[in-house]
Amino acid sequence: MALKRHIPNIITGLNMLCGTLAAIFAVQGNLIMAALFVGLGIFFDFFDGLAARALNVKSEVGLQLDSLADMITSGLVPGIVMYQLFLRALPGTKDPTADSWSADAASTWLEWNIPFLAVLGLFIVLASGYRLAKFNVDDRQTDSFIGLPTPANAMLILSLPLILVYQPHPIAVSLILNEWFLVGLTIFSCYILNAEIPLFALKFSDWSFNKNKLRYFFIAFCLIMIIIFQFIAIPLIIASYVLLSIISNKSEAKKTKLA
Repeated sequence: MALKRHIPNIITGLNMLCGTLAAIFAVQGNLIMAALFVGLGIFFDFFDGLAARALNVKSEVGLQLDSLADMITSGLVPGIVMYQLFLRALPGTKDPTADSWSADAASTWLEWNIPFLAVLGLFIVLASGYRLAKFNVDDRQTDSFIGLPTPANAMLILSLPLILVYQPHPIAVSLILNEWFLVGLTIFSCYILNAEIPLFALKFSDWSFNKNKLRYFFIAFCLIMIIIFQFIAIPLIIASYVLLSIISNKSEAKKTKLA
């Protein structure tokens, strides 16, 4: 019995471990390995809640631990990845950590050698932290979300290096490595994380079709999109998720008005 109540927290711990490894890879500039471990972390993040509900061992500690893990995996790592994308997009820049331990660099340790525009990418970390703090005290987000969940935002940001490596279409590459596109995406990311927009959650209280039509439709849509478009599907799926939620909200509001 004592072990059973720790199972969800162990799964959350695996999310935290994956996020920490992803952060290390992101700092090193290995964005593909960072994406891999973020994906694993999000996988564990999905199942820790399922385990807590299935075992009926939900706790306040588990809720706080889940947010701390999400802060690393889905908050810190996307910010570092965006920073790294800025370094690749800005002309004439290089990774300032590349020679930071050399003897020559030691004599200039007071110099600021980080591009100011690249620092903008780290605002995703701040926006994610604020979103997670709000989530923990907001009783409106038990069955749905208000603002984009941090794992969805992480998938959006981490999809960019995957597209660059595995689907390097000239249009996609020129767009992703455009510093002003990255500025716009960073601002959008910070906004949508904390926007007062209700979004449906992929949480199933039961498996009936009538109650979960929207969820089943969206899962089928995601699978089809991934099969057809692969990694390019991820930004399209996130955009569709927000749009579908807005349409669903308006439809529900209209039904309520008529009733």
